[in-house]
Order: sequence, then structure tokens, then C-alpha cells
Amino acid sequence: MAVDQAKIRKAVRDILEAIGEDPDREGLVGTPDRVARMYDEIFCGLHQDPREHLKVLFADEKHEEMVVVKDIPFYSSCEHHLVPFFGKAHVVYIPKDGRLTGLSKLARVIETIAKRPQLQERITKDTANIIMEELRPYGVMVVVEAEHMCMTMRGVKKPGSKTVTSAVRGVFENDALARSEAMALINL
Repeated sequence: MAVDQAKIRKAVRDILEAIGEDPDREGLVGTPDRVARMYDEIFCGLHQDPREHLKVLFADEKHEEMVVVKDIPFYSSCEHHLVPFFGKAHVVYIPKDGRLTGLSKLARVIETIAKRPQLQERITKDTANIIMEELRPYGVMVVVEAEHMCMTMRGVKKPGSKTVTSAVRGVFENDALARSEAMALINL
């Protein structure tokens, strides 16, 4: 199922009229269609299951040390204002019983979760929970850093401010040394 582009085109046209613009003006004529196509792209995560990306495993490796994928760029849309927020995510996990996944799969989980109306806290928590459920590692830590346009363009108007969220599961919850080692690996 994809977004209803016809409904979005009509809604964007109504919004343009509501703010006092002329949707038939040369520069705006194609805007409802462009916005509809953009929403189809930026909200495609609503129609995907991020767990599917973790079905590929490399069990023969028997690797049970930390795996770190850091600085994963992502773009999302604040569910409160429908304006962008963007940043980078860092994922650390310790595979158990050889349940090792492809590195790109971790980035795809972040991307799928982010491509829906979202909260940064939910991206962080859902990513950690999905990795724990699907890979069953000794532990996982997810740290997300982002700038929110709802704080930059409107309201408090503080450009450059960043929000950092974290979720720790398994060994990282109870072992301060493992947690600080993971934080050092992602340079936080």
C-alpha cells in the first residue's frame, strides 16, 4: 500500500489556499504533485517491516565481540509538526551464537524506521528492540543524534541544537565497562 497521492495533492492545494497563496500561480502549479510524490518517498517506511532486513545472517563466523556501525545518516519527519529532523545513528551490538548480520542491514533498519512520521526517541528504542528480538545478541546500544527543524525554524528557534537519545539493552544495561567501551567506540 502506498500513500494516497490524489488526496495529498488536494490537501496541499487546500493548504496553499488557506495560507493566502494562489495554487494556480506559475511557481506553485506543480507543487501539490511534487509534495505528493515526496510524501510517497519520505514515508515509505510505513509500508515496510524493518525486521525483514535482519533475516540475513552469517552464522559461520562465530564472532562474539562488539560490532559498531556509526555515523549512519538518516532523515525523518517530526510527527508533531511534519517538518524534518535529521542526523546520524550509531549501533553497537555483541553477536551471540554466531548470529551476525550484514552491516548494511543495520543501516536499513534505521532508514526504514525513520521513513515514517516519527519521534527520535521511538527511532532509538525501536531500533534497539528490533535488533534484540531478531538477532538475540548479548546486548545492543543505539545512540541517535539529530537536529530538529521544529526547534530551528519555529518555536524556540535554536539552529544547530542537537538532541541525543540512547537505548541500551542486554549486557550494556548492566555492565558499565561494556557501556563505556561502546560509547568510546562511537566517540561519545
